[in-house]
Amino acid sequence: MKAGIENTPIQSSTKIVGLALFATALLCIGCANQAASSRSLPSLHTDHMNPPTQLAQASAVETAADTDPIDLELQEEPFDPFAQAGESGLEEYDPWEPMNTKVFEFNRKMDRWILKPVATGYDMIMPNLLQEGVSNFFYNARFVPRLVNNVLQGKFRGAGIEVGRFLVNTTLGAAGFIDWASDMDLITPEEDFGQTLGYYGVPPGPYVVVPLYPPFTVRDLVGYAGDVFMNPIYWLAFPVIEISQIPSAVPHHNRLTSSLILLTAKVEEVVNDRSLNLEKFQGVEESTLDLYSAVRNAYLQKRAKAILE
Repeated sequence: MKAGIENTPIQSSTKIVGLALFATALLCIGCANQAASSRSLPSLHTDHMNPPTQLAQASAVETAADTDPIDLELQEEPFDPFAQAGESGLEEYDPWEPMNTKVFEFNRKMDRWILKPVATGYDMIMPNLLQEGVSNFFYNARFVPRLVNNVLQGKFRGAGIEVGRFLVNTTLGAAGFIDWASDMDLITPEEDFGQTLGYYGVPPGPYVVVPLYPPFTVRDLVGYAGDVFMNPIYWLAFPVIEISQIPSAVPHHNRLTSSLILLTAKVEEVVNDRSLNLEKFQGVEESTLDLYSAVRNAYLQKRAKAILE
C-alpha cells in the first residue's frame, strides 16, 4: 500500500507528460495537414504580428454575435455567427468533422438531459445576485494565467490592470465575489495561452470538439493545458500537478481530497454559468438550423478577434 502511494506522483507525472506530448503531436499533425491542404488559411495577424458542453458552445455563438469587427483592415462587417462556411473570411479547417459532429451531439444530449435540468433547479433556489458572485469568484481565481499571458504577449498595461483587479476584488470584493474593479473601470480582455501561441504565429490547426468541454482548435487545446499548468491552484493549493519542493494546502499524498475539491468546484462553476444563461442559450438553439456549423464559425471568429486584441 505504501509503495503504491509513493509511486503515485511518478505515475501522475508520466501521465501528464504523455498528455502534453500527445497534444503537441496533434498540433504538429494538424498544422502539417493544414499546410498541405489546398485551402490555405488567411493570415490573422497585422504587420506587427498582433496577436469551454453545450454551455460553452452556445456561449461561443452568443459572444461572437455581440462583438464588433475583428479589424477594419481585415473585415468591414461585424461578425456573423450564422454565416456559411467561407462567408466570414476565415478558413474553417475541420478535417475531423465526422468525429466532431458525433461528439457535439453527445455534448448536446448531456446538456439537454443533465446539465440544463440541474441548472434550472439551481436557478430556482439560488438568487441571481449570488450566481453572479459565484461567477466573479471563479473568474478571480484564474488571475495568474491571465497575468502571465499578458506578460508573455508584451501587454504590460493589461498585466497591470489584472493585478489591480485581483487586489481590489480579493480584498474589497470578499475574495472576488463582488466585482468592484469593473466599477472602477479596471477592465481588460481575458488572455489565455492559446492566444499567446497565436500571438507568436502558431497556426490554429484543426477544429476539434472534446466530450464535456467547449470547442477548441488544436492550438487552443494545447493552450488550455498550458493554462492549467500556470494556475497555482493546481500545484500550490490542491495539487494535481506535484512539485516536490513546493508545499501545498492539501498534502501531495492526499490526491483523493484534492481531486474531489476540484471536481466539486468545476461542477459548481459549470452549473452556475449554465443557470445564468438559460434563456439566452435557449434562444440560440431555437433560432439556428445548423447549430454545429454556427458554433464552429462563431468560435473561430471569436478566437481570431481575441488574438488581434
